[in-house]
Amino acid sequence: MSGKIDALIVARDDMHAEIAMPFLKNKTPVFIDKPLTINKKDIRNIKKTDLSKHDIVFHLAAISGYPACEANPHSARTINVDSTRLLLNYLSKNQILVCASTTSMYGSSGKELDEMAAVKPVSLYGTTSFERETLCMNRPNTVAFRFATIFGISRRMRIDLLLNDFTNKAVTERCIVLYDYHSVRTFLHIRDAIDAYMMVVKNPEPMINEIYNVGANNMNFSKLEVAEEIKKYTGVEIMKSGLEDPDRRDFIINFDKISSLGFNPKKTLNEGIEELVRLYSWHRTNNLFNTI
Repeated sequence: MSGKIDALIVARDDMHAEIAMPFLKNKTPVFIDKPLTINKKDIRNIKKTDLSKHDIVFHLAAISGYPACEANPHSARTINVDSTRLLLNYLSKNQILVCASTTSMYGSSGKELDEMAAVKPVSLYGTTSFERETLCMNRPNTVAFRFATIFGISRRMRIDLLLNDFTNKAVTERCIVLYDYHSVRTFLHIRDAIDAYMMVVKNPEPMINEIYNVGANNMNFSKLEVAEEIKKYTGVEIMKSGLEDPDRRDFIINFDKISSLGFNPKKTLNEGIEELVRLYSWHRTNNLFNTI
């Protein structure tokens, strides 16, 4: 039945996922004219009933990033690792799990690395991310996405991510201080990250039980290259510090594996800078009028 229609409009208040999933699997467009049902839970307190009705579970719950993990080491371990064990205990073998992981675990080799490269995390964030990913990949029906550093505007965007942070400083402080300015990172727009998740929803079979670096080969840039691109839009002053960055990551990531499945990020670094400059021209993260 679902393969014989051009599109589906879901007009009800519940069961969106259950109704839409067969059509999404057949690559049929689905439109929902009601808000998605949201059930807010702390992953440390989840129950089996929170997961049992779902065909695909996207595991993004974590303390994410070097600064946050260093500031909250106990929470980083209990949420990133211990709660992942709890989650896995509640999943059936038939449920598909998509684990959000990170390229941060590759460390500071300075070399081009694919999914077969040795993992050498240099931070608590990288270490707990690798432990979480390993736990997940030890079960069947799992896909792990090692995402590049995300950038771009979203409803709950993180200002501490490198491109978001550099652009904010360029607009609001008119100066960027670079530590280890030749170190290379890799980048991906938030909308392209969503497209990667949708690949699993639409066609999970070729991706199951595999690890993928998620990004693009033309999106590896040094910190200095990123700052110089931002300068084109803002005129920011770039200061090169001789001090080391506590976050010692330095790598070039190869994305051929996911590219071979048709993943092709659409948003460029410069498009991300343009949209961030527009945002930060009026938005202030410590605005007194922000909701408390």
